[in-house]
Amino acid sequence: MVQFESNVKFVPYSQERVYNKLEDLNNLSGIKERLEQVREKVGDKIQDITFDRDSLTLTVQGMNVTLRIIEREPCKCIKFEGDHSPIPLNLWVQMLPVTSEQAKLKVTIRAEVNMFMKAMISKPLQEGVEKLAEMLAMIPY
Repeated sequence: MVQFESNVKFVPYSQERVYNKLEDLNNLSGIKERLEQVREKVGDKIQDITFDRDSLTLTVQGMNVTLRIIEREPCKCIKFEGDHSPIPLNLWVQMLPVTSEQAKLKVTIRAEVNMFMKAMISKPLQEGVEKLAEMLAMIPY
């Protein structure tokens, strides 16, 4: 089991607003537009993204990966589980208040991989968790 954590990101919105936006993944349709705007930063690693209330599917370097919400802890944490992912993984987004109008968030990925796979996926997963946290911090909540 390996774990990757993003740096803490600050967002200029309340913890409740951040949670309310993220707990229904349909609210993230704006990410598709943002993805086109930051394509040069992300490159062609993420080709497509689709959403419904409880899951998101993205095509990363030709592989489809679906993340499904498995638990919602109101205003604090949203936990996802990889569904149809190449490796068993969990992802969670944690939110904490800073002030009444500012929150901080952190993204964590935990994956079950052997030592050989760990060497191969460590760098891409750490970069991925950072990019996801940056993208979530840029959303207008």
